[in-house]
Amino acid sequence: MEMVLKIAKVYTISMITGCQHWKRILLPCILLAVWHGITISGMVKPILLPSPAQVFDALVVMLSNGELATHLGTSMIRVLEGFILAALLGVGLGLVLGIFPLMFELLDGLIQLLRPIPPIAWLPLSILWFGIEEGSKIFIIIIGAFFPIFINVLDGIRQTDHKFVELSQVLEVPRRKFIAKVVIPGALPFITSGLRIGLGYAWMCVVAAELSAGMKGVGYMLTDARALAQTDRVLVGMLAIGVIGKIMDSLLRAMEKRIIRWKESFTGE
Repeated sequence: MEMVLKIAKVYTISMITGCQHWKRILLPCILLAVWHGITISGMVKPILLPSPAQVFDALVVMLSNGELATHLGTSMIRVLEGFILAALLGVGLGLVLGIFPLMFELLDGLIQLLRPIPPIAWLPLSILWFGIEEGSKIFIIIIGAFFPIFINVLDGIRQTDHKFVELSQVLEVPRRKFIAKVVIPGALPFITSGLRIGLGYAWMCVVAAELSAGMKGVGYMLTDARALAQTDRVLVGMLAIGVIGKIMDSLLRAMEKRIIRWKESFTGE
């Protein structure tokens, strides 16, 4: 009897969880149904928009011959390398400029001058400086991911409640301890948000860089498929980027929840 109750409890929890998550798959299912309806109606030529079945068949073929894994793995390595370097630079400079006013006055003007320049505009120079191999692509990723991380870290430092600053001055708390115990922990939500935004920019930049130069990567695969009018392969590459990007973002969100346990998110309810 006890075993039956345990099974019933687990089943009930799984049912409740499933009911809570149905909203997340509702819109994708609707879009998939609309996509299927458009393709079978003949409104659009298959070369412009292949059916979901054609895209799935292309996915199976690309998985079986290892093409998707090769290109996606190459792009993932580039994204991780560029993103990690951008995170180190963005978090480091954001902390330095946020904590030391002199450094802010010296560097902020230059950073704000460079920030509006699109990462893809750096591509000609990056190829001249680093060649068409890995260096130029990682440079573009660093440029694209650095600025959102840096801006969020700097804003996180600047949003420190002035009451805490005054209290630390009254209690004569050492500056180093105040920064380590109050300023940086208070900026953590901004830092994690910047990392998530920077990761998205890293994926956009790697595809843009691979579209222009290189013989491997998802961007090259998309260019090659477009040249051969293989729209189903193009859509497979786009969906693969979306899935991997979502997984990496979910990992960052899970890390955020573990590190910032005191943060309570407002969900509109």
